[in-house]
Amino acid sequence: MKKLSLLILILFGTVLGLQCQTKTDSTKLWKINGKASLNFNENYFSNWAAGGENAYGVIGKYMMHADYQKGKIGWTNTVNLALGYSLIGNSNPMKTDDQIQIYSIYKVQWQKHWFFTILGSIQTQFANGYNYSVDSSTSISGFLAPLTIDLGPGIQYKPNKFLEINFSPVTPRIVYVNNQRLADEGSFGLKPAETDSAGNIIKHASKAYFAFGARLYATLNYDIAKNVNLNTKLSLFSDYLDNPQNIDVDWQVLLGMKVNSWLNVDISTQMLYNNKVLIANNEGIKAPRLQFKQLLMVGIGYTF
Repeated sequence: MKKLSLLILILFGTVLGLQCQTKTDSTKLWKINGKASLNFNENYFSNWAAGGENAYGVIGKYMMHADYQKGKIGWTNTVNLALGYSLIGNSNPMKTDDQIQIYSIYKVQWQKHWFFTILGSIQTQFANGYNYSVDSSTSISGFLAPLTIDLGPGIQYKPNKFLEINFSPVTPRIVYVNNQRLADEGSFGLKPAETDSAGNIIKHASKAYFAFGARLYATLNYDIAKNVNLNTKLSLFSDYLDNPQNIDVDWQVLLGMKVNSWLNVDISTQMLYNNKVLIANNEGIKAPRLQFKQLLMVGIGYTF
């Protein structure tokens, strides 16, 4: 656990420290840009004969890219943060978006479009998550529950400035769940706790598991029209140690439309599949299932 915490602090500190370095870097080796936005949605009804429920939502997003380039050596860092809630009628606020994602790629060019790389990533969330259709008081996820860390060497193909494809054939992965109850339940691919015939816990589950496999990570960032940007990321992971034919999928798409210097419209989707993550249906039967999320956001933003 100490090693895990140290790794998190190093990666967080590295990314956050990039902005400080650029202030004194007269050689212009660093290029930093990003976007902070606050997005809103609202439904309001007053004496509406057809019926309806007032609803309000807000999502805050922060994206930052910090790129270092000196000769054939490059270092690309990306931070994606988001947190959003919705309020429907007199119900309690419900979480609609929550993510902490950090990607870091160190690369050395060896041919025109090819690079040797080391890719590291951290993924978790800020707040507790709930299955609101079942229970809004017992969390099913939380901060560092789960936490996924990948780090591995590989090669990258970059045919142009829009597209990057990175393949890491040797990638250790750590999945950590900072909640003993969720760990005992076998959440996020963990082995559940040992219990007796009455369901009492004999031995608590481990809060972490280790995977070792291959990862493909591809990104596309392209302006498809004036003030319309398509940004998509695809991550595929195969665990050599446990059913390598089952591929973990994480596909994110963001279509950003800039109305003017401060007003923006964003449409985002995310598709997840992990054979180790079991999700209950309406009958309570747990099985691996395709996860999908879609958000339409109108808001104010600041680009730097």
